[in-house]
Amino acid sequence: MNTNENKSTEALIQVRGLKKHFKELNALNGIDIDIHQGDVVFVVGPSGSGKSTFLRCLNLLEEPTEGTILFEGTDITDSKTNINIHRQKMGMVFQQFNLFPHMTILKNLTIGPMKLQKKSFEEAKAEAMRLLERVGLADRANAYPNQLSGGQKQRIAIVRALCMKPDVMLFDEPTSALDPEMVGEVLSVMRDLAEEKMTMVVVTHEMAFAKEVASRVIFMDGGVILEEAAPEEFFENPKTERLQSFLAKVL
Repeated sequence: MNTNENKSTEALIQVRGLKKHFKELNALNGIDIDIHQGDVVFVVGPSGSGKSTFLRCLNLLEEPTEGTILFEGTDITDSKTNINIHRQKMGMVFQQFNLFPHMTILKNLTIGPMKLQKKSFEEAKAEAMRLLERVGLADRANAYPNQLSGGQKQRIAIVRALCMKPDVMLFDEPTSALDPEMVGEVLSVMRDLAEEKMTMVVVTHEMAFAKEVASRVIFMDGGVILEEAAPEEFFENPKTERLQSFLAKVL
């Protein structure tokens, strides 16, 4: 009983003293945050505030200059840790879709589970088709990425991450490369994931969506977290002048 209680209260991701420097640029200047199972954390802030760098540090696509990141109790910043094992549990969705153009959608979705998790084609295909059905794209399984719209490609990119059965999903401005009319179909998939209590960290400029879906919103500027609150408090009662100024421009 106690073990389960400890498990539920222990953070899925614990970030302490995270810094990232690129030569002269200090992109992150000391980030401390806990992300628990089922949290839907939205990260907002002006361009150049360190949002995407922070997200990319969570699965070591960017290697931190200082600090520690514990994922499910393992320090993934330790050089002895096999980061590839932990990356399999962290789904990542980028601004650009990063689909293999020479492969069908089904091949794009099954290659990861088959190569990395040693699943049979039948098993990987069954899961891929289930998820394609869920996002309304089962009829596109044998299409190629260049035959899809931007919104369809981004939904496929989300499905590809979900095929690995991750414990957390990381989204780096997933709608910023899309035409406005395609944004809604991607946000709809993300909304469903949030309702199912998928742990998510989302870097976005979609303020209305953050207000609706987030369990927590953090505001970054100058490589630090300036403010953090539940959505209603965050948007209705910003504490710092910097956040007040930011919201006045974007809302």
